[in-house]
Amino acid sequence: MNYWLMKSEPHTFSIDDLQRAPQQTDHWEGVRNYQARNYMRDQMKMGDRIFFYHSSCETPGITGVMEVVKECHPDLSALDPNSPYFDPKSTKAIPRWWMVSVRLIEKFNDIIPLRILKNIPPLQTMVLLKPGNRLSITPVSATEWAFIISLKGT
Repeated sequence: MNYWLMKSEPHTFSIDDLQRAPQQTDHWEGVRNYQARNYMRDQMKMGDRIFFYHSSCETPGITGVMEVVKECHPDLSALDPNSPYFDPKSTKAIPRWWMVSVRLIEKFNDIIPLRILKNIPPLQTMVLLKPGNRLSITPVSATEWAFIISLKGT
């Protein structure tokens, strides 16, 4: 099993939106960064666990856990001219953008804020915390995953 962190701005798509979705499942559309796309396309597998991270908000941080329930498939929002994620270079025959479907496992009672994560020595090598990192999808090591899970009750 692989572990991941996926960022979303809560005004666009929040953990509450995922919780309200039918069967608490939705697709993770709109990723328009090649490295993040490649993680979904080439490495994410059924059952992989994912931290849901709220970004660009008052208190950025980890809000819960999801799992991959459908591996990589074309992101059809790229084909919709009315979508903010439209890409005229993407076609049905040759999709440029991909997505996975995710299901909510757990919404945390309290967010684990970025300001806390930054001050924990065992997490200092975490991709999320590296200076200049702006990727919306990043890998998380098994050690980082276990440590963060241990924080959710504190």
